[in-house]
Amino acid sequence: MSTENKEQNILQFANKIGYHIEEDTAQNIEINYQKIFDFLPELVMLIASYVVKKTFTRQTAAPKFIKDGICFLFANMFDDDKQTNGERTPQSQKVMAYVRVFPYALSHTSLFIKNSRIKAVSVIINADYLKSFLKQDAQQFQFLFDNDNNFLIEEIMTDDILCTVNDIVKREEPRTLNDYHYKLKAMELLFYLFQSLSKREKSVHQKLSEIDIKSIYKVRDKIISSLNKPSTVFELKQIAGMNELKMRKLFTQVFGMGIYDYYQHFRMKEASRLLREEKLSVSEVGYQMGFENLSHFTRVFEKHIGRKPKKYSSELT
Repeated sequence: MSTENKEQNILQFANKIGYHIEEDTAQNIEINYQKIFDFLPELVMLIASYVVKKTFTRQTAAPKFIKDGICFLFANMFDDDKQTNGERTPQSQKVMAYVRVFPYALSHTSLFIKNSRIKAVSVIINADYLKSFLKQDAQQFQFLFDNDNNFLIEEIMTDDILCTVNDIVKREEPRTLNDYHYKLKAMELLFYLFQSLSKREKSVHQKLSEIDIKSIYKVRDKIISSLNKPSTVFELKQIAGMNELKMRKLFTQVFGMGIYDYYQHFRMKEASRLLREEKLSVSEVGYQMGFENLSHFTRVFEKHIGRKPKKYSSELT
């Protein structure tokens, strides 16, 4: 399928389900890969990989075909080395993987930055249809089903989620029962996500304004940008523009863990990356991540990664 036909295909379907995209917006992205699975009116799954050719913003519109929809967005979890017109796409900015859950009707402005590569699997599901699967467990996630609640949560990627996303994207389509297969895969993806969500710190969910969401993500970005040295609470309060209690509550509500635990988790994820990809020694990684005591580094690493760094490193060879 030509790039032009790909753009028209995804444009027509996106507009059909209420994800409004103007013609000029479609021209600002270069689609490398796409799959669309239509199980309307209960469920839709969209898979796409594209490169942003020009920086632009887009305002979401109200949905048309999925009533009381909840969107589960699994972003940047699969590799796509496909070529476009025989040439590789431009070098893209590195974007971290994440899972976000939000009401499909929630209006917000999205910023697309030139040369960013977006790789996403989106599952949009009717709230009552989802509750029919959760049954009595739905009470644990009641905030998802409160119609007047503007929520947004972000969950850390698990190995099960990663494997399922890549299974959906990379495996050849089955020769028979294709739709049945992908509907089950979409539900499998949600199953693993809800397993992860059930382990989150308990928090009272309150309505989030767009300003609240932007502020909490500024706090998160500051934490991620300085993994070798924790930011002070004073610095984070200044960035958030809110008092400490509200900042901590909203952070836990969105990310499922407290600020310090979140910092340590991603600090150890970076440590594991340095061991795995940069082939640094355990002591080099520990000191680079700001630890003066390697025994302390070992304890923190094991808590978050599940293995001591030396054992983790030896398993890579």
